[in-house]
Amino acid sequence: MTPENSEESHPLLRPPGGSSPCGRRVFLAAFAAALGPLSFGFALGYSSPAIPSLRRAAPPAPRLDDSTASWFGAIVTLGAAAGGVLGGWLVDCAGRKLSLLLCTVPFVAGFAVITAAQDVWMLLGGRLLTGLACGVASLVAPIYISEISYPAVRGLLGSCVQLMVVIGILLAYLAGRVLEWRWLAVLGCVPPSFMLLLMCCMPETPRFLLTQHKRQEAMAALQFLWGSEQGWEEPCVESEHQVFQLALLRHPGIYKPFLIGISLMAFQQLSGINAIMFYAETIFEEAKFKDSSLASVIMGTIQVLFTAVAALIMDKAGRRLLLALSGVVMVFSTSAFGTYFKLTQDGSNNSSHVDLLAPVSTEPVDTSVGLAWLAVGSMCLFIAGFAVGWGPIPWLLMSEIFPLHVKGVATGVCVLTNWLMAFLVTKEFNNLMEVLRPYGVFWLASAFCIFGVLFTLFWVPETKGKTLEQITAHFEGR
Repeated sequence: MTPENSEESHPLLRPPGGSSPCGRRVFLAAFAAALGPLSFGFALGYSSPAIPSLRRAAPPAPRLDDSTASWFGAIVTLGAAAGGVLGGWLVDCAGRKLSLLLCTVPFVAGFAVITAAQDVWMLLGGRLLTGLACGVASLVAPIYISEISYPAVRGLLGSCVQLMVVIGILLAYLAGRVLEWRWLAVLGCVPPSFMLLLMCCMPETPRFLLTQHKRQEAMAALQFLWGSEQGWEEPCVESEHQVFQLALLRHPGIYKPFLIGISLMAFQQLSGINAIMFYAETIFEEAKFKDSSLASVIMGTIQVLFTAVAALIMDKAGRRLLLALSGVVMVFSTSAFGTYFKLTQDGSNNSSHVDLLAPVSTEPVDTSVGLAWLAVGSMCLFIAGFAVGWGPIPWLLMSEIFPLHVKGVATGVCVLTNWLMAFLVTKEFNNLMEVLRPYGVFWLASAFCIFGVLFTLFWVPETKGKTLEQITAHFEGR
């Protein structure tokens, strides 16, 4: 939720005298909600260390072959697509808080099924359940955080959603270096359990409570989050309490954010990020690195650091500028990585192994080793560029641009788009690597990144420092 400026005719909640809220519990509430993204980040990263572990598993433990390993990595995105649809319905009917509480159930149940798995079907079933929870959490957490935040910190707190995702991925990578797949699944139950405990102590968003005509509860939530409700005003909510109809898509205030939200989600996945994260170790093995798991950890660390940087500068630099700069960096990095594979495709007898912990030698290095470091630099540059813009901003904008009365359906469609694209990219990644060759796959991703930059420059508005109602008014031409 965001407090509205005094210039607005119908502010949602406004402080007297134009002063900014100073309550600190809003940060605690945002952290509690962001444990959902931490959980689904762990679920995303889980497959990278678990697949090699399951490939070498000895009977009677389940064992993955090439086909089942592909499904093990990809099926979570199918569950997440279904979770996006479910979350779009839950967020309007059950509310933001209860939706977050409910998504902890499939998280814990899914990892419990994986822990107890006796065959491949149980593994896939557990992944499907965790995917369902990922879909709900990826939709509800950004909405909850945007609705409890005021404009001055909405970019910071909204970007923490993606920050927690990449922390979860890195946690899975690090834990996967010392834990086998069963104990890694046990660890996956911890973040959602912690979220369940914390969210029980957090309020529902005042914005949602006002749409339910629960003014007293909304004021109590304000008191908890911001420290005071004196002088706060509530909007006229009758116009917000509508049922979504397809006829609404004729209005610019609806179809424009729909187009932007869906396009941003599609471009995010077509950059190849989920395929890279799911198959991080496999990609580095293809690049002929000795310790591919260590390379994955380094890549995850870079993503965490640059996502944190993005969160800190989001409310100063703005969403649009960071998206454009991020896209440009991704274009160059994917092009360079594709070039690496092109230059090495015929050098099957050349060794380009690089020990990432080996001391720097003063001896001359051969060309193949230099090319191997080109791969490292390209991937690190891609991850840094993605983390600064195209990682956090599509989710942040999704929670900002839609009017309240279509937010559940609209965000559900955006999340469905994101996860269906993630499934297609992840499932077909190996096939694309065979058909187009590795260099062709990354050059294709580079082309999609170019389209994403052009779309940002011509279509995406700046939402920095604006209230949610001001953003809605922009699309409606008011």
